[in-house]
Amino acid sequence: MSSTPLTDNALSRPAGLVVSLRLLAAIVIFAAIAPGILMTAPAVAAQLASEWQLKPGQIGWLFSAELGAMSPATLPAWWWMSRLDWRRVALTAGVVFLAANLASAVVTQYETLLAARFIASLAGGTLMILCISCAAGTPNPSRVYAFWVLGQLLLGMLGLLALPGLFATFGLKVVYLILAAIMLCCLPLVSAFPPRFQPLSVSRQQPSTALWRQALAVLAVLTFYISLSAVWTFIGTIGSAAGLSPTQVGLVLAAATVCGIIGAGGAALRGTRRADRLPVWLGYGLLIVSVGLLIGQPLLVRYAIAALLFKFTPDLRAAFILARVAGLDNSGRLMNSINLVIGGGMAAGPALAGALLQHFASADPLLAAAGVCALLSLILIVAASAAGKA
Repeated sequence: MSSTPLTDNALSRPAGLVVSLRLLAAIVIFAAIAPGILMTAPAVAAQLASEWQLKPGQIGWLFSAELGAMSPATLPAWWWMSRLDWRRVALTAGVVFLAANLASAVVTQYETLLAARFIASLAGGTLMILCISCAAGTPNPSRVYAFWVLGQLLLGMLGLLALPGLFATFGLKVVYLILAAIMLCCLPLVSAFPPRFQPLSVSRQQPSTALWRQALAVLAVLTFYISLSAVWTFIGTIGSAAGLSPTQVGLVLAAATVCGIIGAGGAALRGTRRADRLPVWLGYGLLIVSVGLLIGQPLLVRYAIAALLFKFTPDLRAAFILARVAGLDNSGRLMNSINLVIGGGMAAGPALAGALLQHFASADPLLAAAGVCALLSLILIVAASAAGKA
């Protein structure tokens, strides 16, 4: 495989790896498809409750199994990353993802759906590892991660707008058929991946970072994704419990996703040319405010403001957090481990949220826990940054 580097249309990396527009497209598209269910979680969760008559705890475990299966994909990746051709790995993962989604569309039992979603997510996690490792190898990783988030948000916005009507006509199976169709169309892009991880040249490598500082950054990512996935999975349920109609909730969440696109677009334009202290502090502050606004069964205006802030701030901040962790990684193994952490956070969030919703009469305990996780993530990332400056 070869790609011609273009001065304006490619990102080149020391040691010869050229990140072309085709590779950038592969990173963005596969990173959007793999967690596609999370991006449309409010609509899917509502359909699971209405069509399958699932309880909040069952829905939480289903999302946890699906999103958490991305984490075990990290374990075999520690072996194959330096031994197997990444393009063959990507093709295999893509085919398994496609087949598991087709199976999800035809099953009728909760346990069978749980197993099918676990397999689909395991394959998606493998693709995420490839994407996150390639993105970490670019000269401006925060910009690539911002495009990554943009792709996820665009898919989520389209899903939130289209799925309610499609669910009414075709049922839950339509979301799995759509994911399978997108993967089928995008399989040719696997050839854009490099065959192996190519480390930075010696002249560009950074000094080794203290292990405990890396641990702080990893824990910050974990608590961030716990907070994000816990609230986002059930934000539609919170709106419905406050008396809002499905149409109102759908429009608000679609508008919120647009705000997320704006936030990620700002991160893409900003890149790493300026200090990221302001967007990180602003992002965390507004995130905590948005969670607080959801407390107490908010009416339409307060719910809309909270949802807009909630989607804007995490997507503005995620690119800078991932880029900061990528700056600590010269082998690809740390960013591979970050996939384990992201998957763990995505799995723990819905499970904890579902249990809290089922145990308490309101969503307030869930929102309080999510706010604490967001605050803890802020403390950890600030501590890691302070340690780095020291």
